[in-house]
Amino acid sequence: MTDNTTATSTVPDRDRNADGRPENARPRDRFGAPLPRGASNELIDRVEPEDVCTSLEQTHAAAVELFDQQRFFEAHEFFEWAWKGPFTPDEERPFYKGLAQLAVGYTHTQRGNAKGAASLLQRGIDHVGPFGPIHAGVDVARAIEDARRFAETVEAVGPSPDLTFPRFPRG
Repeated sequence: MTDNTTATSTVPDRDRNADGRPENARPRDRFGAPLPRGASNELIDRVEPEDVCTSLEQTHAAAVELFDQQRFFEAHEFFEWAWKGPFTPDEERPFYKGLAQLAVGYTHTQRGNAKGAASLLQRGIDHVGPFGPIHAGVDVARAIEDARRFAETVEAVGPSPDLTFPRFPRG
């Protein structure tokens, strides 16, 4: 005889937004990594791009500001909103995907993940490269140069939030 009972999961249900999509409402450390439930949220002033941005230009400007503050996780979220959001023409989406990947590559460095940093920086380079040398107010050639040089530094000395990160390459 077979037992048809279902085992109960010890994994809590994922948080869901109003549309029923999964979200992670756990608190985060200053680099955006999830912390245990009940821990103090270190990103208390974090805002969701869809709550504050009404244009691609506004989203881009907010991401650049966060990037220059070395708040790469949050910059990544704004670039990702530009990539996937409703304001971006389809032909621009790969560009913003690349910027999001560059930002999250720097995030992985802050979190101590050299392999993730190298992988995401390279993916970002691959996506923004076809748009260079200057595109949408971005010095794409410098973004690529900065990311390559930074990846070499991480490989040589290891990942750390204390490294000197590049500023956003305005064009």
